[in-house]
Amino acid sequence: MTDGFAPAPGLQALRSPHALKLGVFSLNADGGLAFTDVPERWAATWDDNVAAAEIADRAGLDFLLPIARWRGFGGTMKTREHSFETFTWAAGLAASTKNITIFTTVHVPLMHPLYAAKALATVDHISHGRAGLNIVCGWNPDEFAMFGTGLSERGYAQAAEWIDIVERVYGATLPVDFDGEFYQLHQAVSRPSSVQKPRPVTMNAAFGPAGRDFAAAHCDCLFTSFGVMADGPRHVLDIQARAAKADRAIGVFTIGHVVCRPSQDEAEAYYHRYTVEHADDAALDYHIEQKMKAGGDNKELAQYRQRFAGGTGSYPLVGTPAKIAADLATMHAQGYQGIALSFVNYKDELPYFCETVVPLLEAQKLRVAMSRP
Repeated sequence: MTDGFAPAPGLQALRSPHALKLGVFSLNADGGLAFTDVPERWAATWDDNVAAAEIADRAGLDFLLPIARWRGFGGTMKTREHSFETFTWAAGLAASTKNITIFTTVHVPLMHPLYAAKALATVDHISHGRAGLNIVCGWNPDEFAMFGTGLSERGYAQAAEWIDIVERVYGATLPVDFDGEFYQLHQAVSRPSSVQKPRPVTMNAAFGPAGRDFAAAHCDCLFTSFGVMADGPRHVLDIQARAAKADRAIGVFTIGHVVCRPSQDEAEAYYHRYTVEHADDAALDYHIEQKMKAGGDNKELAQYRQRFAGGTGSYPLVGTPAKIAADLATMHAQGYQGIALSFVNYKDELPYFCETVVPLLEAQKLRVAMSRP
């Protein structure tokens, strides 16, 4: 990482000189974010995870962000049933990379904060201060039923206590007592504390008011998505207003799925192939049904079916390197400080993206130019 760089407020751990942060999303799960059965679909083997992470690290990308998944979505491919647990995944990749920030993703109701504090600090030490924490409360009732529990309407209130405990045990010189609504701790300690102070960088992906208020008050950055490009600024303004009310500043990030090809026709043809001709419809139907139960926008879910097949509702970045670079630049101009990206096959597609799109962003001063062989 670059020493001496003063990052945007709330992004202390992403100490890179890039105005637009770029990361890789859902690398740890089979299929990535796609619901497809094409033969080249991401299998998420460990060796392929390492290879893709090293490609991203060498290219100067800023972060790796996993999803937390305990149960898949069924269908032909049993989509995302195969996924690596994120603390051990992050620890393994930390030993195979040099500069990139590596996030873990935690379902608050399923993991005690003292365990998380110890595990997160371990990853931070292995990576020499490159760990990050993605705090989520969950949305799939079938997944939580595996653990004998259910979703809670008070999930974000629990998350507030959860992160408070992590921060307290990291900062305390004496054992900590805690008497809250969700946690009661007696003489709690967690050593070592994290390398990063007061704790590793935190994020949350929330779309509803309660989740955004939690992120505004407790996290360093918030991930959100939008349906059409023109709608992007509205989300940024909403999140910034919530952070200002909490007397804080947070980074606003978004997500996109990438099909980058030499020609627009080639990109669109491949996008149609994997999202329409080879969509895993049964898995997609189940996922959309669960999202509706969790309070998703039914109209949007139906309208953007192809987008959910392509990247779980994230924004489609489909086209030539110039087209994708222009879309990313527009997102940044709207106020998004970072973008997490998914691909049908990360190991096969990341090199072309890094070789063609990233230099165009460097030319626009959105990324600092790197020396290349």
